Amino acid sequence: MTIIREPAPVSDARTVALQALGWVLADSGRADRFLALTGLTPEALRAGLGDPGVLGAVLDFLANHESDLVAAAEALDIAPEALAAIREKLR
Repeated sequence: MTIIREPAPVSDARTVALQALGWVLADSGRADRFLALTGLTPEALRAGLGDPGVLGAVLDFLANHESDLVAAAEALDIAPEALAAIREKLR
């Protein structure tokens, strides 16, 4: 039997983006790829945690790698398309 679970509602774009960042950083290979592709340094990332541009970079990173987007969405209990759409709410 398959249980279909509704994704959690998206209430706060910044919170979800920070959770997505935590998911990205939980894997060293993925974290290294994120830093390399975004050009961010660990220091700039820490300093920019409240910056919509930095948080948007996290969501752009996921949106550009479908397998990561799907895995992150599953881990965060949110639909992949909702996770990708949060990017627009950060502006």
